[in-house]
Amino acid sequence: MDKHTRLGNALRGLPVDRPPVWFMRQAGRYMAEYRKIRERVSFLELCGDSDLATEVTCQPVDRFDVDAAIVFSDILTIPEAMGMEVRFDKGSGPRLPAPLRSAADVAALRQPDVADALPIVPATLRKFRKTRPDVPILGFAGAPFTLLCYMVEGSGSKNWEHVKRMLFGDPDTARLLLDRLADMVGDYLQSQIDAGAAGVQMFDTWAGVLSPEDFERFALPATQRAFARVKGAPRVFFTRDTSPFLHFVPQTGADAVALDWRVDMARARAELGAMPVQGNLDPMALFAPPAEIRRRVHRIIDAAGPLGHVFNLGHGVTPTTPIAGVEAMIAAVIERG
Repeated sequence: MDKHTRLGNALRGLPVDRPPVWFMRQAGRYMAEYRKIRERVSFLELCGDSDLATEVTCQPVDRFDVDAAIVFSDILTIPEAMGMEVRFDKGSGPRLPAPLRSAADVAALRQPDVADALPIVPATLRKFRKTRPDVPILGFAGAPFTLLCYMVEGSGSKNWEHVKRMLFGDPDTARLLLDRLADMVGDYLQSQIDAGAAGVQMFDTWAGVLSPEDFERFALPATQRAFARVKGAPRVFFTRDTSPFLHFVPQTGADAVALDWRVDMARARAELGAMPVQGNLDPMALFAPPAEIRRRVHRIIDAAGPLGHVFNLGHGVTPTTPIAGVEAMIAAVIERG
């Protein structure tokens, strides 16, 4: 079975010869090839150059026998396109120096046409498809709520104080921002499908900081609004700390759900039924001996069953991950074929 068929069938719940395998952040600092490029350019420069982004996207495809690529970019391209400054200071996470704290701040945002404001990822997708036609490639975007978190807080956070002040104290402004983001996210994902993405994944990384009530009140409607604008390829939804919201996932409009490692795969299958799933090996398991990696991989595959499963990590690979651990994981998936 070729890789396009294997991935497409798995994301649609159709028969496969084995689960396809790719992993989040598979192009990144754990690879020497990537670090060599980063010696020459900054992260933002890399994201803004479709030739370099294509080269980085190809690196794990060329080194490992993965069944799919995921386009190299960052979720904060959308806030930048809407007029916010985004910085990646050395040794720290992303920072937005002028966060949104009022209705006037939200009203001042641009709402540009995606084709004009965000051309790099579609260009990268087209270049990858031309150079690696045998490998399907996935597109992605940050989910509206996770983008709101960065735009309102101004950086990562433990407690998201400013975000929750807005949600609880000025919910109308929060919903307005979520609606505007949902439209941008949906159109951005659609532009990636139009450029040849075999599927798209929405990353709601920070939705796990919400209670189930607030997930249903804020994150879920924005996700639904974004996915409603996306047609023509499978749509995958991911959030860390999925467990409290698992029963909401079928309502998101997604065709498949990517599970973090804290969710028991057997429980997810029981609760989600035939909905295709992706995941969900703990990224830190890649530091384990090969036999332990193999045991954990096979346990997940057995619990997921033969239909509708894409093997993946439960979150992104970490920068210090040993290459041998990645190779052992992929080999353990392939041997189940």
